[in-house]
Amino acid sequence: MSRTLPKRIILVRHGESAGNIDGAAYNSIPDNKIPLTQLGIDQARDAGTQICNVVSQGGVSSNWKVYFYVSPYLRTRSTLREIGRAFPRKNVIGAREECRVREQDFGNFQIEERMKVIKETRERFGRFFYRFPEGESAADVYDRVSIFLESLWRDIDMNRHHPGPSEELNLIIISHGLALRVFMMKWFKWTVEEFEVLNNFGNCEFRVMELGSGGDYSLAIHHSDKEMEEWGLTPSMIADQHSRAQATRDVNWSERNLGTYFDQLSNSSSEDGDASPPPNGLH
Repeated sequence: MSRTLPKRIILVRHGESAGNIDGAAYNSIPDNKIPLTQLGIDQARDAGTQICNVVSQGGVSSNWKVYFYVSPYLRTRSTLREIGRAFPRKNVIGAREECRVREQDFGNFQIEERMKVIKETRERFGRFFYRFPEGESAADVYDRVSIFLESLWRDIDMNRHHPGPSEELNLIIISHGLALRVFMMKWFKWTVEEFEVLNNFGNCEFRVMELGSGGDYSLAIHHSDKEMEEWGLTPSMIADQHSRAQATRDVNWSERNLGTYFDQLSNSSSEDGDASPPPNGLH
């Protein structure tokens, strides 16, 4: 069975929630049960219209399908419900609740004053490695999102989404700001330093990772340089997105960050006859 690569992988943050406008909501409501506000519901409906317009290419194309992955939190499931109103039933393959793309765990009930101090400490420590007391660090989220990505590729390799041979498959992942930034970090092999400069998604903002002509995914196909700059991507990260839009899959992406790890690498080899002897006299 031949696999069908998704035409697009679209990452969507949930709409505005009660916790986004009043941090005191976390004092008495478990994070996973925080609801959307009315504005959040409206944002989700508007995002659904926009995303449907993207995958149908402005209504020109009809041979497309969508499959949804969604965090189990109330605000993400409610966002999916409202987004789904924009899609014809015949174009929706299915949806799956995916716990590994849930929100970063901050502990249980969150006392607003205490969380303010903790988040100030996180800014000094660094967003990626700081672990919330009784909760997770972004590094912990990275680990579980990485495992989800392995499952996602198995779904693709085994053709579990079952699109028709001539149909464009679009995967839509509805999750949370940090989890989605970590998803892109893992996918595009961004460093911790590059992650640290990224800005969060706005409520119901989405990023379109589209399949390029060479078989790799890129943000630069659908999004402008200005948009990527606003998200916090550096000039080298943006240049990388343009390369991915055109390059073939056999490009060695590991070379992109060589300058991050090495000041200078010699171009000589042991075949030149001038290589240094092994350390400690080992042969």
